Amino acid sequence: MTALTFADWQQRARDLHIEGRAFIQGEYSASAAGADFDCISPVDGRVLTQVASCDEADADRAVLSARMAFESGAWSRLAPAKRKAVMIRFADLLEANAQELALLETLDMGKPISDALAVDVPGAARALRWSGEAIDKI
Repeated sequence: MTALTFADWQQRARDLHIEGRAFIQGEYSASAAGADFDCISPVDGRVLTQVASCDEADADRAVLSARMAFESGAWSRLAPAKRKAVMIRFADLLEANAQELALLETLDMGKPISDALAVDVPGAARALRWSGEAIDKI
């Protein structure tokens, strides 16, 4: 699975920079109200990051952005083979970054890193890959 030691994982956790701002319309931004909250790790009780406390205004902005993206056709009218390639690439990137993603999952949820590495990240990659493979078959 991984040759990393407990000390290695602890160092990686200390080195993480976790972005807590909202990602809307291709950029990170604070919540419209400027509020945030602590994301506290159940592993050790430390604050992982400050997370934008989004509200209705932020949700409306995100929905509007998604609607504009859909109507632009950048994805919705993209040829199935190209959408498939994007989904497969996304799955590949999940697998390539499995250790960092598993560490984030462990810190956020408190589950064993071995579970996040063996189940969560590969499962997410498989789901994306399956969906990507289905795109040009329907």
